[in-house]
Amino acid sequence: MVATFVSMDAQLSDPIKSLTTRHKCSACFKQFKRKEHLVEHMKISFHSVHQPRCGVCQKHCRSFESVREHLTGPLPKTNCSRIFSDHGCYFCLKVFDSLNSLSKHKETYCPSTPAPLVINSMPCVELQINFLGSANENHSDEGPEAVAMDCEMVGGGSDGTLNICARVCLVDKDENLIFHTYVQPWIPVTNYRYEITGLTEEHLKDGMPLKEVQEKLMEILYDRESIGTLHGGRAKLLVGHGLEHDLDCLRLNYPVQMLRDTAKYLPLMKTNLVSHSLKYLTRTYLGYDIQSGVHDPYEDCVSAMRLYKRIRGLDHHVVGNDTQNITSGFDSWKSKELVKMTPDELYKISRSNYRCWCLDSKKAMEHSN
Repeated sequence: MVATFVSMDAQLSDPIKSLTTRHKCSACFKQFKRKEHLVEHMKISFHSVHQPRCGVCQKHCRSFESVREHLTGPLPKTNCSRIFSDHGCYFCLKVFDSLNSLSKHKETYCPSTPAPLVINSMPCVELQINFLGSANENHSDEGPEAVAMDCEMVGGGSDGTLNICARVCLVDKDENLIFHTYVQPWIPVTNYRYEITGLTEEHLKDGMPLKEVQEKLMEILYDRESIGTLHGGRAKLLVGHGLEHDLDCLRLNYPVQMLRDTAKYLPLMKTNLVSHSLKYLTRTYLGYDIQSGVHDPYEDCVSAMRLYKRIRGLDHHVVGNDTQNITSGFDSWKSKELVKMTPDELYKISRSNYRCWCLDSKKAMEHSN
């Protein structure tokens, strides 16, 4: 009983502190009773300037979907939801200081739906301009050159589930068609998947052999550059949605550090880390519908490129180590040192667990040099 009364007396000596002391995360505002719990939270949350944030309260979220739920979901943050409903853009989730600024933004932000390719008029098209070797000029202006690719696949095998590349399309950052061709199947086609691809045997009979397609693509992507000099050179960043499947059906490899996949980019994924469809991403973040009938590879290429450019254009005020792809800033610190840090100091050494596409911009690259 004595020990019990001593404990109660100790608690009553500073009752306010014992009941209200909390350690609040500077990024997502979660509160913890013990400083050690905040430190562990920071280690697994990967908070950084690159995380999607609410434009009102600046709360960090793991994905843009989380930000959208915070602002417009079933249980939104009341004040943030109210301000966003009046001054926010539903597509990019930015919040503007005036209705006039919001109106001007909407006039320039929402693009029109890309005009589809006319399938029968272009069995094979290769842009006849000095595309190869042009990246050095573009690199000095905007950062590494990027191209977007999409493939349409038909089915092979006894059950038609084996993916066979039947059509390839590439566009540049300005949505100009670089390369388009039908592809000769390397094994018999057992399912043309006509409802999705719109393709028939007639389209593929004069298609380009797969080996020649591979050579053309490598010529465009590498621009006569060796793998060892990819960074800062002429090789292109490859943009797309589900690029792993496209490269598999083309039977090609391309360095993972040069891929910009809208299906695998963490801020564009669901909160459970499952990929959204390109159709959903385009409708939600660009404001128009695609794939309402037959899939058009040019339309998909342009939509993936627009998503990439939106994120590449974000200004996250990167400085110093923020430009590096560091997955943890806590490894070099001892636990005792971390516990003594303030929440702001913990946030300062925290790093993303993904490479933000804004780091492809010229501005970010200049910071890293």
